[in-house]
Amino acid sequence: MSLWTPSGEVPVNRDRPSPEPERGGAAGVVGGPSLEDLSPEERARAEQMVAEMAEVQRQILAAPAGAIVVNHVVGFYELAMIHLSQPEPRFDEAQLAIDAMEAVLDRVGSRLGDDGRALREALRQAQMAFVQRRSESAATDT
Repeated sequence: MSLWTPSGEVPVNRDRPSPEPERGGAAGVVGGPSLEDLSPEERARAEQMVAEMAEVQRQILAAPAGAIVVNHVVGFYELAMIHLSQPEPRFDEAQLAIDAMEAVLDRVGSRLGDDGRALREALRQAQMAFVQRRSESAATDT
């Protein structure tokens, strides 16, 4: 049996017992400092950070995965446009963001409903802006 991860398939040996979690780390963080080693102020800050991380995770879990994916694709669009809007556009950086946007939409865009269609239009706009800025840049270089 194997487990899928973004890095690829990882074999899982079900016959081997699971290792015991390390004890003493901050809020169960493996390899984290022992709370006993912290000053009261550091311990309070660590506990607050752990609580905040848990709250963020709770909020993420409450949102549909599609909404999170849409948010990331919008981020790719914004990243591309920022790079293209510079006085000296950063074409390689903009192209990477546009390619990432296209890759996600090619793979899961149909599962994003109306948002997928709107993002596909935004992708076309980003591609056209890229071509326009590239043409303008080439015209000023000659």
